[in-house]
Amino acid sequence: MSKNKITEIGEIDSISGNNISVKLFDNIKSNMPVIDGVVYRVGQIGSFVRIPLGYANLYGIVTQIGSGAIPDSLKEIYYKDYDSFKNTSWINIVLAGEQVGKRFERGITQYPTTGDKVHLVTINDLNIIYGGYEDSNSITVGNISVSESLDAKIDLDKLISRHCAIVGSTGSGKSNSVSVLLESIAKRNFPSSRILVIDPHGEYNDALSKHSRVIETNSKEVENKLYIPFWALPFNELMKMFSGTISDANREYIREKVVEAKIASANENKLDVPKESITADSPIPFSIKQLWFELDDFERQTYLERAKPETITEKIQIGDADKLKSNLYQPASAGGGSPFLNNQAKGILGFLDSVRNRLNDSSYNFLFNPGDFTPNLRGKIQSDIDSLFIDWLGNPLPITILDLSGIPSEIMSSISGTLLKIIYDGLFWGVNTKVGGKNQPLLIVLEEAHSYLKAGEDSISSRTVQMIAKEGRKYGVGLLLVTQRPSELDETVLSQCGTMIALRMNNSKDRGHIRSAVQDELQSMVDLLPSLRTGEALISGEAVKIPSRVKFFKISNAPKSSDPKASEKWLQTIENTETEYKSLLKSWRNKNYKL
Repeated sequence: MSKNKITEIGEIDSISGNNISVKLFDNIKSNMPVIDGVVYRVGQIGSFVRIPLGYANLYGIVTQIGSGAIPDSLKEIYYKDYDSFKNTSWINIVLAGEQVGKRFERGITQYPTTGDKVHLVTINDLNIIYGGYEDSNSITVGNISVSESLDAKIDLDKLISRHCAIVGSTGSGKSNSVSVLLESIAKRNFPSSRILVIDPHGEYNDALSKHSRVIETNSKEVENKLYIPFWALPFNELMKMFSGTISDANREYIREKVVEAKIASANENKLDVPKESITADSPIPFSIKQLWFELDDFERQTYLERAKPETITEKIQIGDADKLKSNLYQPASAGGGSPFLNNQAKGILGFLDSVRNRLNDSSYNFLFNPGDFTPNLRGKIQSDIDSLFIDWLGNPLPITILDLSGIPSEIMSSISGTLLKIIYDGLFWGVNTKVGGKNQPLLIVLEEAHSYLKAGEDSISSRTVQMIAKEGRKYGVGLLLVTQRPSELDETVLSQCGTMIALRMNNSKDRGHIRSAVQDELQSMVDLLPSLRTGEALISGEAVKIPSRVKFFKISNAPKSSDPKASEKWLQTIENTETEYKSLLKSWRNKNYKL
């Protein structure tokens, strides 16, 4: 018997668009044919079949098996006359691509007809399907599950430019998959590659240590400290850093004072920016301590004559803006006489007290006391934002990790959003420079994206990520979203991800979001997600030639998110328990786990 006959498993009975019903031959229903010493099983969900058409071969993916795969036109007969169907088997397939010469290409130029024979695929066919990637623009991240001798490759250009999402339940292997993917890119040794990881929990510091520089708020080394200058935040985000409440009128009053301070600082720093274009959102330094001092001073002033500022009373305490110490004046008379209160005061002393408390909070030093980026009382700075870009994006190593684990959780959304906005705005306006995104593309990895990218939330992080998802491709900025709760992500962002890497997922609501993000014909494959092994994923979309079930490599240094093994840890004897708990308390009080 010819090899071609050995691989025949059925013939096409019905074609509806891209869905094809195949009636299997009776003689192979329970067979597991052996071809060239390899045992094949017929009709596995997610497996491939081949349809020869002259000199070309079409390839399809099995999406359904059994009575549900019977064509709609025959189902009525099936339900009425079961006996006539009980000895027949059916599968549904979705056409995925075709073989042109020795290469596999997605898409179909010619369609099969009823009666065309359907064959199972052999190792040689799989080599054609999964091969054909250019070595120059592809990376290897694991093995194809159906044949572990085959490398699982990903198109690097499309992965970055068309965005990507890695989703999976806790413990499914997300962090390992991200580490393997980034390490595969790093090992290519591109001289100008740049990847920025926004890491809320410090998971990847050890896993990617050979290829990355870690910048963190708790670093003991000044050059690796994470600074985010408060003056680079948009005005509304800056105001969210403070807990006090304030009226809209007073908010606008403070906005005007910030603009005045930025205009004065632009002159002090000799910035080449027209005065008319400066707003409260402009990334121009100013002294927030001096601003607080002036606002606080105006609220506390008392006058010898009513409503006459020129008759201001003498100070009973000399303040200090740098130390956040208020000027104190003679108290106003309780009986309505002199001294008089400042009737122009805005009544914002309570808010200003919350500002002072926040400025004195050491856990916010990365923001309000950012090293050389801290303006003096005149607004003069030693280093500008270009130094930040060099720190974050000009790293000679391919990966920079911004470890946000030391940032208070209540401002995580604002800070992560501001980080992204600073980076994207810089690359957007610098598109024509050699370090702009067009000439040096950037991949931004957002770990635990669901924690600061909530669906329906109008936050700076949501708005910025949506902007990058929609427009980033044009400016060389790619996204890699990593989340265990895709149902909580903004649907606009998820729908813009051209490549989906889905690991094991048990939650039906989350699977529903993944189902809506993959092409219609392959949605039934999403039902396989709960049965995937740890570290195994379904990869579909732009970066792969065909939807693939892939077993990711295991990275040598496991990310911190790996589960601790109680059976091993409990075997260890802990000495000096009292000292350890004192260290725990010290770390807690200082909000620094590295003490």
